Amino acid sequence: MYAIFVAAEGGTEHNPIIPLWQEIVVGSIAFAILCFMLMKYVFPRMEQTFQARVDAIEGGIKRAEAAQAEANQLLEQYRAQLAEARTDAAKIRDDARADAEGIRQDVLAKAREESDRIIAAGKEQLAAERATIVRELRTEVGTIAVDLASRIVGESLADEARRKGTVERFLTDLESVGAGNGSPNGSAVRTS
Repeated sequence: MYAIFVAAEGGTEHNPIIPLWQEIVVGSIAFAILCFMLMKYVFPRMEQTFQARVDAIEGGIKRAEAAQAEANQLLEQYRAQLAEARTDAAKIRDDARADAEGIRQDVLAKAREESDRIIAAGKEQLAAERATIVRELRTEVGTIAVDLASRIVGESLADEARRKGTVERFLTDLESVGAGNGSPNGSAVRTS
């Protein structure tokens, strides 16, 4: 081609602003080959790379949204579990208070029963001691009364059967006189 350019230049002066037609043809063919190569090989590769980046970005956004949704769901589950745990703790605390109150009432009831039992045992013991003391006093009062009566009457009341009857009669008279007058000391005198 170079020979064509040299032969063509031989006779005339060339204008540097206007290119030669041979250069335009060669440039156009080279441009067409370059455009074909770019469209056939480079642009599809660039499109694939661009699409891969778009997919990666959109996939990353979708994954981030899914992770955010899962995190929100887990947060709600934890909050629900925490609320349930608080409710359970309150229920356990209330049950413990109720149990403590029940135990307290049981202990108080047992203490009352024990107190009542001790008081009843004390009353029974007092009644037994009172009966013993009354028996001893009757015996002593009877002996003293027989001695006094023997001295007053002037006869011996040594006879046991007679003495026992006299003592019993004397004590019965004292009780009836005390009960009849409402006087505890039995100051009323009985005449027979």
